[in-house]
Amino acid sequence: MREGRALLQGLLRCGRCGQIMQTSYSGTKGNCPRYVCARAKQLYAGEHVCQSIGGVRLENTILDELFTVLEPAALTATAQALAEADTHHRRDLAVFELGVERARYEADRAQRQFDNVEPENRLVATTLESTLETKLAAVRAAENNLVAQRARRPVALTEPELAWITTAGADVRAVSEAPTTTLRERKQLIRAVIDEIAITVRAEQRVAQLRILWQGGADTEVSMPMTKPGQHLRVTDEATVALVRRLAEHYDDRTIAAILAKQKRRTATGLPFTRARVAILRAGHDIAVYQPPVPDVGADCDDVVVVTITAAEQITPGAPWRIRIDQALRDRI
Repeated sequence: MREGRALLQGLLRCGRCGQIMQTSYSGTKGNCPRYVCARAKQLYAGEHVCQSIGGVRLENTILDELFTVLEPAALTATAQALAEADTHHRRDLAVFELGVERARYEADRAQRQFDNVEPENRLVATTLESTLETKLAAVRAAENNLVAQRARRPVALTEPELAWITTAGADVRAVSEAPTTTLRERKQLIRAVIDEIAITVRAEQRVAQLRILWQGGADTEVSMPMTKPGQHLRVTDEATVALVRRLAEHYDDRTIAAILAKQKRRTATGLPFTRARVAILRAGHDIAVYQPPVPDVGADCDDVVVVTITAAEQITPGAPWRIRIDQALRDRI
């Protein structure tokens, strides 16, 4: 199979039958991935596949989870947990060591009882021998458990490693989304952190249940809403629409486009906002156009008054500063 643009190729496992899901491509350019489990169709010649799901929203959801666990705050908590893991391991190990001592004591006691029995008392000797074998088996089991517990000792991190892990995720998203990062490198990044993803599509509820298995054994459960029939993914995110709705009460489309550009926001198709694109977005979401206030024409003033303004605010970062006119400011003027 050719290596396409599917970031999760080979990582997805069907939550219904356990098989690795295959990748297909559609779209006008043939580069839109879709993940399909065709196990049932292949084995039983059925008309329908086991389950399938579009790749764009799924990949975005997985990437969001990946960047979340790699945020500095999350990595700091991970580093703290690793630092405390050795203490918890030693505490648990003491329990297994105590279990071995207790099993050996019981076995020694059974051995002495067996050694002291008279040979001619066969019934008692048989009972004690059976008890001894049981105690010796318990010793072997306790010792095996202790060896296994010792093997699970967590790796201790050095101070430089702890310092690195708390800051490693700061620029992961920027590195992944950089234009110089190749598709192969993005896939390598994902596979360095994620071991497997189990997915179960619930078509009736329009929900996909995801279980992300991270490298190291931890897992995360995610419920991902799916698009409704007839919908598409090329829609502007709700946060941007809400921001435009607020800005349209105070600024024209050209100013709004400049504010969105400063915040590095993009349209649903990944294009920078312009005055025309802001106007199209407003029309599509029934957002009224900005109506400038009627200027308050008062008496001409010959004197020039200089007033220092100490209170100003922004609706959003990058927006023009706004001065709130209250009675105190009017009195100063």
